[in-house]
Amino acid sequence: MARVTIVFGVLLIVLGLGFYLGTGSKAPTALIPTWFGLALGLFGILANSPDAGRRKLFMHINVTIGLLGFLGAAGRALYAATSSHPDQVAISAQLLMAGLLLVYVILCVRSFIAARRARLV
Repeated sequence: MARVTIVFGVLLIVLGLGFYLGTGSKAPTALIPTWFGLALGLFGILANSPDAGRRKLFMHINVTIGLLGFLGAAGRALYAATSSHPDQVAISAQLLMAGLLLVYVILCVRSFIAARRARLV
């Protein structure tokens, strides 16, 4: 899962930079996906370890970052969509971030369940 985490980190970095540079945005909030991607990438690298305890710790940190990012992006997209002048580009970026992180969290939970079952057998 550490490699998957790094891939999702890179995808979020590309998403954030792509929307920031592609739209000519000056708002630092457009880079929020990039910061989440950097955090996932860093902790993904740290989770890439032969030590099971270290790997478990950093993967739990990663899934927490992913869940918080999903909740923040989805909540912000819903809030922005109900405003009087919704910014469609910002909503698109938020929904893409939320979608990526939802898939990531689901993959992590499935991996945690599989690891738990493997230990019990």
